[in-house]
Amino acid sequence: MVLSMNRESTRSAFAESGAIVAGSQDHAADANPAAGGPILFFDGVCGLCNRFVDFALPRDAGHALRFAPLQGETARRHLATGDVESLKSLVLLDERGSYRYSSAVVRTLKHLGPGWKMLGTILWLVPRPLRDGGYRLVAANRYRLFGKKQACRLPSPQERPRFLP
Repeated sequence: MVLSMNRESTRSAFAESGAIVAGSQDHAADANPAAGGPILFFDGVCGLCNRFVDFALPRDAGHALRFAPLQGETARRHLATGDVESLKSLVLLDERGSYRYSSAVVRTLKHLGPGWKMLGTILWLVPRPLRDGGYRLVAANRYRLFGKKQACRLPSPQERPRFLP
């Protein structure tokens, strides 16, 4: 029982700090969800977020990226509560850690083809406060500018293996 309480208090501390919190320690995939490849968590009802997913899908020739809505079960299991509830940012979870705001976009570009990787590297050189300021400005107006859907994006049959619940 002491072990269980320590695990819970550790998980709570990680969640409060914004770190990734695995839903279960019993499965290796839960302990390291990025082991199967990077996961891009997105607002499933946001028009801009869906367009970014539509942009990334065909450019990810190696099919390395996986996608999951912030409103879904995978996000609830692997992300901090604040990420899931606020819907303010894309979140990229990869082998190096988790990225939010403009860093999530830039790291996603680095997972795409060589030209996009180069663009991601160049954008990474822009100071994060500037990148994030632009990201937050667009994010604050995204529903008004790009629309809000009634339900999360449904993947096509070909895309389905790359989408997590």
